[in-house]
This record gives sequence, C-alpha cells and structure tokens, in this order.
Amino acid sequence: MGTSVKTSWPELLGIPGVEAKSKILADNPKLNVVILPVGTIVTADFREDRVRVFVDSDEKVAQIPKIG
Repeated sequence: MGTSVKTSWPELLGIPGVEAKSKILADNPKLNVVILPVGTIVTADFREDRVRVFVDSDEKVAQIPKIG
C-alpha cells in the first residue's frame, strides 16, 4: 500500500491556529498555510497548495482545515 496524502485535518479543531499551522506544515512543508479569522471573505479558487486555517476570536481553529 502507498502512503496517502492528507487533504484535511479534523483533529486540529479547537487547538490554537499557530499550532495547527505547524502541524499541517509538518505533514506537508510544501503547503501555503494561511491563518484567517472566521468570516473572512476569500477567493473561491481551488489551489492544491493552499490550506486556510479559520480561527475564532480566541485564535482557536473553528473549521476543519483542508486543502483548497
């Protein structure tokens, strides 16, 4: 069996955004990981090299980070 590439990180919900970014980059250092407040208006384009980490007012991950 081959290795699978992660495309989402549900286990990061509720942890600090900075810590989540570090864990995502540890899984795949080629990704562009951006931390944004929930509700931030973003482009609708899909990018295989981008992960948006949406955080709440306490800077904790509020949505499952995923590639896109």
